Amino acid sequence: MTRVDPEVAALFDSVFSDWHATRPAPGPDLVLDRELWAVLDDLGLTALAAGAGADVWTVAELLRTAARYAVPLPLVEHDALAGLLARRAGLDLGEGIRTIARPDIAGTDPAVPWASQVDRVLVLATSPTPAVDSWFLTDLPVSDCGLEPRNDSAGQPRDRLRIEPTGDGTRVSSGLAREFYLRAALMRAVQATGALDAIIDMCVRHVTERRQFGRPLARFQAVGHLVADAAAEAALARIATDSALGVAASLDGPGADLDDFERAVAIARSVLGAVSGVVVRNAHQVHGAIGTTLEHPLQGLTRPILVWRNEFGAVRDWDLRVAEIVAGSKDGPWAALLGQ
Repeated sequence: MTRVDPEVAALFDSVFSDWHATRPAPGPDLVLDRELWAVLDDLGLTALAAGAGADVWTVAELLRTAARYAVPLPLVEHDALAGLLARRAGLDLGEGIRTIARPDIAGTDPAVPWASQVDRVLVLATSPTPAVDSWFLTDLPVSDCGLEPRNDSAGQPRDRLRIEPTGDGTRVSSGLAREFYLRAALMRAVQATGALDAIIDMCVRHVTERRQFGRPLARFQAVGHLVADAAAEAALARIATDSALGVAASLDGPGADLDDFERAVAIARSVLGAVSGVVVRNAHQVHGAIGTTLEHPLQGLTRPILVWRNEFGAVRDWDLRVAEIVAGSKDGPWAALLGQ
């Protein structure tokens, strides 16, 4: 059963499919599409998480739809993270497209998403002088920061940012800083599951339409197994991610439990780490060499997934966290994983 109004979901799909039908041929490096951003902004879709009564399922649906169409926009950073942080901290961010940064004690964040192509950056940093709950939010123009443009292996901007640590800004609790990191990890899983869905659809179309030796590729048992295995793994990733989203939906209410949220996110990210390798490998096997070319849309989906699964915690980190959760339980592994 869908948790999002079907008409809202249809709106998301319509906006991105219209853009996808007329977009220019993608290059090796992604460029923020400000015209598309303006369309989303006019529709109120760039502030879903920042608005009052924000619904995590609607935000997730928007992010998944954007990922299915490989949309080059910082929706996660601007709204699902910066917008939500600002709302929780009581900040009014004003105009401009934002990203988020979490620099180290020296003021450096080595890989800030979209920093070189946005207007402002919301910085979550600790005070240079250690103190209890010494976390601060500061909204800065990107022009006030030291910037070294970089791109990751998927062509996404991941820029090195240098910020002078001052300890100024709006103080926030260490709990909110922890929640931010967990939400960021979960939003990457949400994006990845959207891309995984698109990959499965692409594989099904390819093996149905492409013929070899006088029959569709789907008629070859080995090919069918590759697609079926990929589809099963993608469904597993979505189930684990939706479970974590269910916990995230309760965080704005009374009795929010960050330990329970961390358990759910750790499981979702660990599952994604295992699943993504299978789906990406099988999809490229099904498509052959054509799927690796810049002109083919498959690589525009598989490459970001391999980046996202290692942002806000690498695959190994989340695997180890799940192992720690299981090892620390007195009631056995299933009770630990189910939060019982």
